Amino acid sequence: MNQILKKFTIVISLILALLVCLGVGFFIGQESIPSVNKIEGLINKELGKPQELNFGLFWDTWDLIEEKYAGRLKLNQQEMIYGAISGMVKSLRDPYTIFMDPEDSHRFLEDIKGSFEGIGAEIGIKRGILTIIAPLENTPAKMAGLKAGDKIIKIDDTLTAELTLDEAVNLIRGPKDTKVTLTIIRAEDSKEVEIIRSVIDIPEVKWELKEEDIAYIDIYHFSDEVSLEFTKVAIEILASNAKGVILDLRNNPGGYLERAVDIAGWFLEKRALVAIEDFGNNQKKEYRASGNARLKDFPLVVLINQGSASGSEILAGALRDNKGIKLIGEKSFGKGSVQQLEKLKDGSSIKITVAKWLTPKGVSITDEGLEPDIKVELTEEDYNNDRDPQLDEAMKILR
Repeated sequence: MNQILKKFTIVISLILALLVCLGVGFFIGQESIPSVNKIEGLINKELGKPQELNFGLFWDTWDLIEEKYAGRLKLNQQEMIYGAISGMVKSLRDPYTIFMDPEDSHRFLEDIKGSFEGIGAEIGIKRGILTIIAPLENTPAKMAGLKAGDKIIKIDDTLTAELTLDEAVNLIRGPKDTKVTLTIIRAEDSKEVEIIRSVIDIPEVKWELKEEDIAYIDIYHFSDEVSLEFTKVAIEILASNAKGVILDLRNNPGGYLERAVDIAGWFLEKRALVAIEDFGNNQKKEYRASGNARLKDFPLVVLINQGSASGSEILAGALRDNKGIKLIGEKSFGKGSVQQLEKLKDGSSIKITVAKWLTPKGVSITDEGLEPDIKVELTEEDYNNDRDPQLDEAMKILR
């Protein structure tokens, strides 16, 4: 009886996770646990085995581990459940859909608040390779010379080829004043980069007046606070002598879609289409500008590069599709999927891909990215000599 009860408890945990992953309408936060007898499509309900699937393989494996594994006296059944859920999520082969145990969930929530300990680089998996999306401003990653597009093949002594995105993040992250060594490939050459971790405070946005009348705005990240910070910047620009605007979205790895929509509202007419979420099965959701459009009459150009991802691609695409704004620089990263964070009862969570982002003209940026209207490369020589031909071209276009 104890064995069946134990297995019943494990089944309930797995069913809860399955409901979240498959989107069948389980409401996060409800207090009652659904009776296994009320779930359709199950037979042998005391063990919770789906009729269509051989779920017995799971229990056969579980029993073999408990009966024969040499370390069975020290098994952590909760970790086994987390491992089973994580394996199920990995089977989707979507690098942006991940399961996070309570510790990882807490760390993730701290990250999106804008302060954490690590190296300060946004990473992703592009065409199966762990890649730097963008080193964040004033961080160890930036100071160590990491660049958007660098491919990470090793973290200390661990090869990255078989790592999931969250596993790689966990290896790179760590307490301040500790060291991590990344082996990267850039332009077919490989090298090791030693980085000392630190407390990372992600900046939001900064601006300056160039040549007395061009407002240069650099948005680093679409964090939860960026809308308020951008409002302050916009008010200062409106009170200045600015006659044109350069919006720099280079090395901006994205963040909250809603914050990108907020900022679009400063440049686009109210109700202008900013982005489309495509959930598949002909289900779509539109995001429209709702701001005051106070900056809409300023001549505008936008800078992008391969570190521009997610929300920055949405904003750039919306400005081009609606107003014909020129994009200058290099092709963007191509991170065009939408993730939703679903919290589970024990503090763990699943960040799950629920849709793809489309520009107002219906163009998907997933994997392909945005091609610039005016392509200008920033070479290694430019970088080392503090030259910025992309910004120079933007200034030229506005003039």
